Order: sequence, then structure tokens, then C-alpha cells
Amino acid sequence: MKYLTLIFPKLPVTAMALYPFLIFKDPESTGNSVIVRHELIHLRQQLELLILPFYILYLFNYFFNLCFYRNHDQAYRNISFEREAYAHDHDVVYLQRRRWFAWTTYLVLLKS
Repeated sequence: MKYLTLIFPKLPVTAMALYPFLIFKDPESTGNSVIVRHELIHLRQQLELLILPFYILYLFNYFFNLCFYRNHDQAYRNISFEREAYAHDHDVVYLQRRRWFAWTTYLVLLKS
């Protein structure tokens, strides 16, 4: 998958995907294959949702989780898009065999 790389030292996280860019906090992170794969999974998710709906769903999922968990880290880690990316960021062939809308299998029905 083709992407453009940007370095933004003030980025509050190590890396992020904003189609068509992978944005990194520092140049060293661009060589970390796990981080790159994680962000490439997000690029694929963004493409299959035609970009803007991805961001809307991502934020909705985060804020819903934040209301439920009342903790930023838990809310972030339980976003369905993040769950898929973390589950497969060590798998070098995942993007080659990934099914469309695979992130939907990571939607969580929250129980109180």
C-alpha cells in the first residue's frame, strides 16, 4: 500500500494515519515495522469507509467507550479500529489476506 510519510515532532502520539499520510513523531519510528503495519491497517480502514466516515465512526466509538469505561486508555484500546490494528500489527501478511470491513468483527457489545 502506498503512503506518504510526514514527520511532526509535536505529535502527541508515536504515529497516526491520516489518509494518505502516515505521520510520525520522529524519523526513527518510520523504520519500526510494527508501527508502520498498525498505521497501514488504519489506512485500509479509512479507504474502505471512504475516509470521512472512518473519522466520524472512530470518534463516536471513542466517546461512547469513554462514557462507558471513564478512562482514556481503555476507551482508546476498545475502539474497534484499534482492536483490529493491535491484534494484527505483528502479522506481516495480514493486509494481504484481510477481508473487507474486518474491523466490524472487533465491535464490542458492552456489558454493565
